[in-house]
Amino acid sequence: MLGRDIQMNEQKLRTIFAESLGIDESQVTDDLTYNAIPEWDSIAHMALIAEIDDQFDTMLDTDDVLEMSTFAKAKEILVKYDVEF
Repeated sequence: MLGRDIQMNEQKLRTIFAESLGIDESQVTDDLTYNAIPEWDSIAHMALIAEIDDQFDTMLDTDDVLEMSTFAKAKEILVKYDVEF
């Protein structure tokens, strides 16, 4: 069950990234980096944060918002909020 939850959380986060940034899910890899693609700019970043907060029922603090610079870092940050990957 735990493995399934972890897989579902990763897929949910991948979908959030793809939809918030308006990109294909295949582009959402651990290496996806803020400002490396035109779609992930400061406006899209805030929409992404809002959707993550909503979908994972969190309230990311300012430091976490600023540090969320890659898809991999997003997973690392969400672990602090008891989301398992």
